[in-house]
Amino acid sequence: MSTEILVNIGQQETRVALVEGGAAQEIYIQRAARHGLVGNIYKGVVQRVLPGMQAAFVEVGLERTAFLHVADMVSLPTGGDGPRELPPIQTLLREGQDVLVQVLKDPLGSKGARLTTLLSVPSRFLVLLPYEPHCGASARIEDEAERARLKREVARVAAELAPNFGVIARTAAEGQEAGPLANDLRFLLRVWTAISEQARTCPSRTLIHGDLPLSMRILRDLLGTDVERIRIDNADEYKRVQQFARVFVPHAASLIEHYTGAAPIFDLYGVEDDIDRALARKVDLKSGGHLVIDQTEAMTTIDVNTGGFTGHRTLEETILKTNLEAAQAIARQLRLRNLGGIIVLDFIDMRNADHRAQVLRALEKELKRDTARTHAYDFSPLGLVEMTRKRVRESLGHILCMPCPTCEGRGNIKTVETLCHDIVREVSRAARQFEARQFLVLACGAVIQRLTEDASMGLAELEASLNRPIRLQVEAAYHPESFDVVPL
Repeated sequence: MSTEILVNIGQQETRVALVEGGAAQEIYIQRAARHGLVGNIYKGVVQRVLPGMQAAFVEVGLERTAFLHVADMVSLPTGGDGPRELPPIQTLLREGQDVLVQVLKDPLGSKGARLTTLLSVPSRFLVLLPYEPHCGASARIEDEAERARLKREVARVAAELAPNFGVIARTAAEGQEAGPLANDLRFLLRVWTAISEQARTCPSRTLIHGDLPLSMRILRDLLGTDVERIRIDNADEYKRVQQFARVFVPHAASLIEHYTGAAPIFDLYGVEDDIDRALARKVDLKSGGHLVIDQTEAMTTIDVNTGGFTGHRTLEETILKTNLEAAQAIARQLRLRNLGGIIVLDFIDMRNADHRAQVLRALEKELKRDTARTHAYDFSPLGLVEMTRKRVRESLGHILCMPCPTCEGRGNIKTVETLCHDIVREVSRAARQFEARQFLVLACGAVIQRLTEDASMGLAELEASLNRPIRLQVEAAYHPESFDVVPL
């Protein structure tokens, strides 16, 4: 399957699309006013230590205080998979203490950034671990023999150049010999020396080391062996990325092109349309079925529906075909929207155990192409598939959208009829509290219209029972759910 990377450079925004087989699979956005923070290293100061939560809040100079858990301060022993005995947080930190931390997760919603003291500095092939002296290779390298070879090469290079550091071979290191790995490690050691020196001299709440700009970071994080070309629509950025590639990723320099086409670069392969569709709640399937995706603070739910698809054979075959298509679409939507955390999939109910196994295998096959770590569990007794996807960056919806100011993110508002009943109750309540000659009701146009038409009889009966007039007044600036009852 052919893979391209498209880079769109705007005035205050950089966007990157990873396109596989002619369709956008992943979207990355970096804005001048809102950079992603993952990977940034700060000199922070401990604001509060919470022994009951085994955590601390750390000020690093961001809008919200960041969060540091004791589990992100203690490394897992080599070869250890079981639960760790974590020391009390108060034995590691005290309030007012300076601490060198790195952002693990961007701020999400009302939550501050998540931090770690187990710093890591990545390059093209390697990750340097200053405080975790062990060597290894990425689990995403599926060839066990190649992983074992890389571990040996990395251990040999680290023993010579950085005996007190940990070094991990990244997926991009697959097939590399000792020479390029050694060059990468020398570069990382120079970076770490600069970080250490700045951390020693700079004040607290300071950014020590920021990650690369998005247009260059893609060469490190997205450039796999199957990428055929990288197209950039800005001449100056094309030159900068080319220069960076010649130094750090020489084999990629020949893949980088300056896009000069008449159409905007994101109109290629319909990427712009894919972004718009990725913000919608409903995703249509080619068969006529559809997905309904709801993202909440706690989890994301995806419901599969047959919609207008009736099939040509049995009901079970129709359901199986829809679910198989949905499995492929779900894996793509997770990547495209960058949905993370707990995800619950509600496929159409299948009685046949073989059909359920087929759908689960199809889902797992598609998830293998995801660069984020995922894990899907078997169908539950209720017919649901629970899965997790590592959440690092904000989702596409969080970056591009804001809560609706009308419904405040609820997804619905009270009906006009409901508001009329609320107003009648509020007028009755005000009549018991105030000795007023009359009452003035202020509300938006739709509510006032309902009160003067369909609800006019009920309002007249209320006036008669109170023996006081009720005046109505339209306030165009009022929120659809807002109203006031003023005693006069």
